[in-house]
Formats: sequence, C-alpha cells, structure tokens
Amino acid sequence: MAVPAQPPTSPTSSSWLPAKSWQHFIAGGLGGMCGAVVTSPFDVVKTRLQSDLFRQKHADVGAVVGDSVVLVRRPGGLLWHFVETAHIIRDIARDETPRALFKGLGPTLVGVIPARSINFFTYGNGKQVIANNFNNGQENSYVHLCAAAIAGIATGTATNPIWVVKTRLQLSASHKVAAGPASSSPASFFGGSVSMIRQIAREEGIRGFYKGLSASYLGVTEGTIQWVLYERLKRLSAGNEGKGGLQEWAGMVCSAGTAKCVASLITYPHEVLRTRLRQPLVNGHKKYTGLVQTLRLVIAEEGARSMYGGLSAHLMRVVPNAIVMYSIYEGILRWGASH
Repeated sequence: MAVPAQPPTSPTSSSWLPAKSWQHFIAGGLGGMCGAVVTSPFDVVKTRLQSDLFRQKHADVGAVVGDSVVLVRRPGGLLWHFVETAHIIRDIARDETPRALFKGLGPTLVGVIPARSINFFTYGNGKQVIANNFNNGQENSYVHLCAAAIAGIATGTATNPIWVVKTRLQLSASHKVAAGPASSSPASFFGGSVSMIRQIAREEGIRGFYKGLSASYLGVTEGTIQWVLYERLKRLSAGNEGKGGLQEWAGMVCSAGTAKCVASLITYPHEVLRTRLRQPLVNGHKKYTGLVQTLRLVIAEEGARSMYGGLSAHLMRVVPNAIVMYSIYEGILRWGASH
C-alpha cells in the first residue's frame, strides 16, 4: 500500500513547482505591498526610536510649568510603550504634517514588492526542491529552516540598497522641519528618493548602498524562525483546514501573528544595529563602522535596553503586516489550487 502511494506524490511535486512558482511570487509581492501601506506610520516611528538622532527627543515629553515648558521623563513599562507610539504618531502628524507618517513609503514599496516576491518565491519553491532532492519528498522543520535561510540571504542581498535609501529618508525629518511644511510637496515624495540615491552615491559610493548588510544577514534568523514557527503552528491548526469561514481564517491569522511576534522578540536587536549602520554621516564622519563596533558603542553609550528601542512600534507594525501578507499568500495559493 505504501509503494503505490509514493508515485503520485513525486510527479505531482515535479509538475507542481513550475505551475505554482508565479503564485508564490505574486502573493508575496501583493501581500507585502498592502501590509506596507497600512502599517507605514508604525515603520516611521520604529525607525526613529531605533536611531540615536531621535531617541532623546522622543524619550521626553513637554510639560507646562508656569510660563515655561520643561521636559519630563516618560514612565516605563510595556503598556506605556504602546501609548507612547500613539503619541509619537500624533506629534509627527502635528509637527511635520500627516504626510511625514508615510515618509520613505516610496522606496519601501519599491523594496517590499520585490523583497516579498523573492522571499516567498524562494521559500515556497525552495522547500519543495529541498524536500524532493534531499528528504525523500517529505517536509519537516529542517527543510523549512534551510529554505527560509536561503530565501533570507537572497532577499537581503538583492534589496539592501532600497532599505538604505528608505532609512535615510525617514531620518531626514529634522531637515524637512527646518525647511517648513511647504517642502513636503507631492512631487517630492518620489523625488526625494532620487535625490537621496544621488547623495549616497556621490558621498559614499556604491558601498554606501550596502551599509547594514551584515546586520541584514544576521536578520536572516528572524525570517527563518518565523517560517519554521508558522509551518509548525499551521500543522497544529491543521484540523481547521477545509472548514472555511472564520474558524479556518482565525487559525491562519493566529499562526502568522504568533510566529512573527516570537521571531521579532528573539531577533529584534539586529534591527537596531541595522538602522544605526544605515544612518547618514554625522559631521562628515561615520559614527558606526561595523556590526561589532556598533553593538559595543550602543551598549556603552545607551545601555543594553536601547537594543530594544522602538520595539512597541515594531510589533504594532510587523504583526498586522504578517497577518495581511500570509492571508493574501494563502488565499492566492488556495485560489490557484482550485483553478
């Protein structure tokens, strides 16, 4: 009985790969695009809280005492961090116009679409290739881990220049505020990206576009943990598959959200290091020169807790983002399977 069961699996797998490849590519790009637009304000807040250019500004809040304004240290606690994120979004919209909440969205979309397409394409098809060629056609956590690592390295290498431009644009608020709200015209939305590309190329050369690449490779662990957890949680909720409706959707949403949350909590410090490495030059000099040097300097100057700066904004962005992405991903794959 076991012998005849194997042949249908093998041909189906070999014919499945080319037929489904485009679906992984489309699903990843579309899901990434929708998630990026919806959660862009949290991305801006997260980037600023990770950067030492804005940390002190957002660490204090103004309080009126008599005729003067004094800075009062905000309270700590996880719950307050989420309240603080909402306050920062409000402050950015008030002081820099609401468009500032979508600063860097242009290069983000340009980066997210190919990044998610590459990642989902490489992972979705990679696990199939690895399983068929190295594990007798069977998928397990080791297959998922290898496929996720390969997908992460390919994605990070291809899209690092775009994330450098996006980070620089999000950290340029001080110059925009000095210039006034009039500088935030619709034409400057994408024009700013072109200007930033030229500036980086002129001042730092091609290598400037690959700042933070070492931290990006370190971040491959996040994607790997996320994919492995997602696949594992999806198997645990496999009893809901085929039932349709709210129950099946809730199982998928919980799997995607939980996997992303756990992976982010474990690997978040690399996000901070990557943002610091991508910061613009300070007085014409590079403050952060390498991964280890950045880690030591940040801990020495700001303490170990700074390695989790912007975590609340990050979680408020990436968890819903993951839910949107995986919902679209699974939806397109299931649509393709029925057509």
